[in-house]
Amino acid sequence: MVYEFEGRTEKEAIDRAAAALGLKKDGFDVEILEAQRSGLFRKGHVKIQVHTDGPVSPKRLQDDAEDEIGEGLTAEDSGPAVFGEPDAKNEFEQKLLDFVKGLITHMGYEGKVSVLFREERKIGLKIESEYSSILIGKKGKNLDALQFLTNIYVGREGREDIRVILDTENYRIRREESLVRLAYTVADRVRENRGSILLEPMNPFDRRLIHTTLNDISDVETKSEGDGLYKKVRVYYRGAAR
Repeated sequence: MVYEFEGRTEKEAIDRAAAALGLKKDGFDVEILEAQRSGLFRKGHVKIQVHTDGPVSPKRLQDDAEDEIGEGLTAEDSGPAVFGEPDAKNEFEQKLLDFVKGLITHMGYEGKVSVLFREERKIGLKIESEYSSILIGKKGKNLDALQFLTNIYVGREGREDIRVILDTENYRIRREESLVRLAYTVADRVRENRGSILLEPMNPFDRRLIHTTLNDISDVETKSEGDGLYKKVRVYYRGAAR
């Protein structure tokens, strides 16, 4: 029989499979279907396919999972992964989906809004639309503006503890990977010329990614320059004139 399980790491996914199937970890074969590393805008996500020699009844799956919870796993650990369940789970999430849907509708575009991921103090929403390129805008500024308005709405709803991340066409992930490559490329250049390079204006999240990416490179430093929301990051060689 073949089953699929998900987790934030390969180990977590395998642990869930073992708990649900009532088998030891060496009692089944595992195939990695999907693996996504963790990053600034997303948690790690691993999907595995488990192959067993015999069938496992749904009741056994449920009972053994409950037994595993009693042996040390929390209900949160054995519950659904951070990814999944795209529909609203409560009134607040439904209002959130309706608000974002209303925003893009008032802009004159159609689209579907669903839940991308859930964390303790963060929720990601995914916009599916044929107008995604417009909703993203140049350097993601339209998407940032939509996200900013959504977080204002969340605050007015009394949920300042929740941070909303909007994404469409995996722009956030693609942007993150692009910025990481840019950071390392610029770091190599400033190490070669012993000088500094000033990057384009970025929002706080993009700037933070540049800073954290280069934080462990001993002879390269970064600092933000400018005023307002969109500041520039200067990458410079340690010891060079600033």
